[in-house]
Amino acid sequence: MYGVVTRNAEEVRWPEFDRGFYEVKDVTGRSAEPIEDGVNMVSCFGDNAAADADPSLVPVDDLGRPATRDRTYFDWAYICPSREDYREGLFEIIDDCVDANEDVRLDDIGFPRAEYCRCGVCEESFKASEYDDRLEWRAGVITEFVEEAVERIPGRVYMTLYPDPYPGHLYERAGIDLEALEEHVDEFVVPLYDMAYETTYWLETIARGFESALETPFNIELYAVNVDIDNLIHATEVAEAYGNDVFFGYEASNARGALRRMRADERDGVTHGEPDSDS
Repeated sequence: MYGVVTRNAEEVRWPEFDRGFYEVKDVTGRSAEPIEDGVNMVSCFGDNAAADADPSLVPVDDLGRPATRDRTYFDWAYICPSREDYREGLFEIIDDCVDANEDVRLDDIGFPRAEYCRCGVCEESFKASEYDDRLEWRAGVITEFVEEAVERIPGRVYMTLYPDPYPGHLYERAGIDLEALEEHVDEFVVPLYDMAYETTYWLETIARGFESALETPFNIELYAVNVDIDNLIHATEVAEAYGNDVFFGYEASNARGALRRMRADERDGVTHGEPDSDS
């Protein structure tokens, strides 16, 4: 199956796509009304607008450095996953999504990096917890959030993973305990983005890593913006050898063109029995 990830509601209805994901809240903080005929998608702890409005929500490391987009390594600003008021706001958005469509995709889950977060809320929460190990405590925070979110979602639960299958990396960096989360998530989505897909050996390597790491079905999301169609087709062929399904991000027209070309090539290659020996 092929799907699209989009901010344009009408594109989820295009017949070339078997599934559509619609961004209700993205990392900029932009929000939109959920739709009925797509899987509504919520950026959970990536939120530039919330970070700008209330910098105290942003995770900090032990030197007080915030996880904002003006710092190295961060493409957007993060919100500390320990903040209950912010989490309640996310749950309200998820409830609105469920009212429109019972399936939901949770995006941008986790702490920003291994050294985060050392804000006052996290420090007090860790001290008051049952955990002696900070990484274990962080994983507990994330797993608890996902559990609470899933309780509100009656349909299928999709969750985006950072594209790092190396053993222990998701746990150490983001607080993502894959074994614990697999009990709650129906399908994972792994974005493997490239601006050109001129080579795909790295795509195959990462996809193979997730195939080894996960028991839960996972899908691969490809970047479709301004990518040469032949390259996008080749990346799709590699991705579908490992992922359950393949999704295309943020340029539905280019993705549609690639799928049409692929399907046309498949039709051209169809044969119907052996040729007549008398002809």
